[in-house]
Amino acid sequence: MCAVTSPRDREVGLDFAREWVEFIDPADAEHLIRADLTWLLSAWTCIFGRGCHGILADRPDDGCCSHGAFFTDSADEQRTKRWAAELTAETWQYHAQGQRGVVSRDVLEGAPARRTRTVAGACIFLNRPGFAGGEGCALHALALRVDRHPLETKPDVCWQLPVRRASDWVDRPDGTRVLVSTITEFDRRGWGDGGHDLHWWCTSSPEAHVARERLFVTYAAELTALVGSAAYAELARLCVARAARGLVAPHPASVAARSARPARSARSARPASRPAAEGGASGPGS
Repeated sequence: MCAVTSPRDREVGLDFAREWVEFIDPADAEHLIRADLTWLLSAWTCIFGRGCHGILADRPDDGCCSHGAFFTDSADEQRTKRWAAELTAETWQYHAQGQRGVVSRDVLEGAPARRTRTVAGACIFLNRPGFAGGEGCALHALALRVDRHPLETKPDVCWQLPVRRASDWVDRPDGTRVLVSTITEFDRRGWGDGGHDLHWWCTSSPEAHVARERLFVTYAAELTALVGSAAYAELARLCVARAARGLVAPHPASVAARSARPARSARSARPASRPAAEGGASGPGS
């Protein structure tokens, strides 16, 4: 009799070799980009609605939207509210509840914080299976209907995941100072202590490493928003060059996914002006 395994059992470990590149932002001599090539050259893609197991065992249809989204600042909150005002009862399952407010107070890392409300166990903007207006994030679907990128309509954390950016000013031995922006994978550790308790997390799962394009291509718009257009152009150039030579330290989840699909043809890495719509390039879509 075969033992029953959970989707987490198929995830790769957190500690493996990674390749990095550092370069000065062409638009700012005081801005250093430190980028995780192992992650950016991976085949990860959002598989919401196409096999996503969700972060809670009893709520697979929520994807990563079970707990709502913390706002990065007041501008992020106000922008989200402005777009929420464009939603209707036909396109947003919890439109009636949303008229009474979409924000709740919380605590994040010991400090007061604000996030999207949760309704019926998940983010207020998440349309559930069976809703006539379509399943998935109502704000994401709105962006696609009005020909905007979802990063314009969704809270910052929603479109950034699962890319993690950390920025710190660093004093060099010669007395110069640079802002170092680190771009890497938002793995289980990125969630803090609670990340290890998630039922499943996609970045470590071969099931989500099935994109036809590299992550730096499908997330071109998001990466541009995070580091700027000039820095992204240089990052894309470096990614293409590294891919042509072959990664010494590829993402093990992408390797496992390729091994499971030996007949799938690979496509060359090339930058794109906008991520593909399939699967929701910046998180749960419609």
